[in-house]
Parts: sequence; C-alpha cells; structure tokens
Amino acid sequence: MIKKEEFTIDSRDGKTALHAVKWLPETEPVCILQIIHGMNDYIQRYEEMAQYFAGKGILVVGDDHLGHGSSVSKGGQYGYICETDGATVMVRDEHRLKKTIQQQYPGVPYLIFGHSMGSFILRNYLIRYGSGIDGAIICGTGNPAKWQLVAGKFVTTLLGKLRGDHYVSGFVANMTSKAYMKVIENPRTCHDWICSDPKVVDAYAKDPQGGGFTFSVNAYHVLYELADRMQNKKELAKMPKKLPVLIVSGTEDPVGERGKAPQKLYDDFLNLDMTKVTFKLYNGCRHELYNEPVKETFFLDLENWISLVLVQRG
Repeated sequence: MIKKEEFTIDSRDGKTALHAVKWLPETEPVCILQIIHGMNDYIQRYEEMAQYFAGKGILVVGDDHLGHGSSVSKGGQYGYICETDGATVMVRDEHRLKKTIQQQYPGVPYLIFGHSMGSFILRNYLIRYGSGIDGAIICGTGNPAKWQLVAGKFVTTLLGKLRGDHYVSGFVANMTSKAYMKVIENPRTCHDWICSDPKVVDAYAKDPQGGGFTFSVNAYHVLYELADRMQNKKELAKMPKKLPVLIVSGTEDPVGERGKAPQKLYDDFLNLDMTKVTFKLYNGCRHELYNEPVKETFFLDLENWISLVLVQRG
C-alpha cells in the first residue's frame, strides 16, 4: 500500500510554510521524482500520477507553490507569489525541497518533472542547479515571444505601481486565456484548453484552488520573468550537456503552440550540444497529458524513459 505523508518546508520568501506531499513506495525507492506543478494548480491534482509511480517503486514528492494550494494561509491570497524577486524564490523553493528529500534518501537517483509554469521553473532550475539531478521531464511547456514578455512585464509592473501587487487584472488574465482558447473548437468552458476530458475540466473549473482563482499582477509578472530568463542563451549554456532531458507535449496544447514550442526547445537544446535529449508529442492531446485519455500510455512512456536513465546512470 502506498503511504502518503504531508509536511512543510520554509519558503525562500522568509515567511511562508510551503505545503508538500510525499508518496512513498512499499519498498526502498529506486529513484525520486519531484513534481513541479503549474499555475492555478497544486500538487494533489497529480494524485493519480503520483500513485502510479509510487507503485513502481519511485518516491514521488512535490509542494504547493507560493500563492497556490495549501501553501496559502487562512486569509491569504491565491495567485500572489511574494514581494521580492518571485522568479528566483520559486526556483530556490524547489531546490530547498530537493535538498530536504535528498538528505533523507542520500545517494538515491533524483529526477524532476515540471508541468506548464512548473516547466518554466524547471527550465530555470536546470540553468542554476542542473548538475545536481539525474534527469528532467519538461511537460506542457511554451516559448513566449520576447515582445510578449516585454509587454507583459511592462503592463504588470505599471499596474502593480498604480493598483498594488495584489491587484487582479481581468485585462492581463485575458491576454493569456483568450490566446489559449483560440485553438479550441466549440469550447464548453473557458478552461477547455487544459484537457479534452470534460470531467477533468468541470472539476478544475469548480475547484477554488484550481480554476477558481485568478493570478494577481504580481504572479503574472513572475510568470513572465521565468519565461524570459529560461530563454536567455547565455544562461542556457550553463546547463549540463549530458543531463537526460525528456520534452513532452500534446499536439493540441495551446501553451506549446500545438507542438511548435516544445519542438523549438528540443532543437535549441540540441544546438547547445546537449547529448541526451528526447522529444515526444501526443497526438490529439491538450495541456495536461497526465489527465488526458492517453494518460496510461503517457505514464508508461515516462516509466520506460526513467528506467533507461537509471540503467545508463549505472
């Protein structure tokens, strides 16, 4: 039976206790898989995925980011990150979680899975701390254009000064969501882009910790900053060249521009002389591959890739 443990770690914001969860396999773990969730998301939405991998002997762990899930204290604001340099804080929070778990399981191979905004955090993580892990899975990622990021940061900075960092702007939110919805034919809801399974979409829309809140201008600024930094060519050159990386996305994922963005990332990584990069698209799938009808195939593909990484690691 899979044992589930909840715990907290101190955020690098200096004041928040981040909620985290471990899914423990019945035996000693063959490796550790840390999940970095996306925006308007939280770690317990990955329950089925975590149970699957824990059942394969893998310890799964993840936290709720600042402004997300159970890391928001009573009376706190969902969708607000922190006062100063949230992009750096979020990356360092994931590193703190990784170090915490590694101290408990020294020598056990360590891999990180990042989805959506979590993939942005992971891509920044690889630049800064990539030499300390054994593999990375980049899921549901995008490559926003430079002009979009410049415009986004300008607008969120301006609104932050005029209305405060906690301000929730429908205009800024629509800049993102409308673009995603354009590729969905005959949508039922404004969240249809996340998944083709209507049950998942409906549950997400009703979830106060999921689709039930909107990012503040502070959080959107952090998102744009993460996206900007992860595409800095000078910084990208710092990634370890032999790190195994798997890039996965759906052909109908608007965040990935229907496969164009992850394809570009794959090409960019090859041009950086990274030697162990793999890329796979899932036909007909939208943003959350772990919730799509092909999820069992998706989990098996990840399991096989992880097994190969462990074999090659020795």
